[in-house]
Amino acid sequence: MEDEDEVVSLQLGIDEALVLFEMLAGFYDQPALEIPSPAERLTLLRLHESLENELIEPFQPDYKEKVDAARKKLLEQFGGKS
Repeated sequence: MEDEDEVVSLQLGIDEALVLFEMLAGFYDQPALEIPSPAERLTLLRLHESLENELIEPFQPDYKEKVDAARKKLLEQFGGKS
């Protein structure tokens, strides 16, 4: 479990949440994430906007290294392959 200071909270509208949930549920059966309609694309863009408003890391000079480290940590934590 993440430390309390390492958690990001986002708010989604119910429509965005439903569309995102359904799209991600399909991802379990697919090797790649498909964006089947403009509604899914819009939902992902809104999610990106929400993350952009919450995160400071994308604006730091070592952002790429932080993303690489986060990917590695998640793969190790959840048993994925790098």
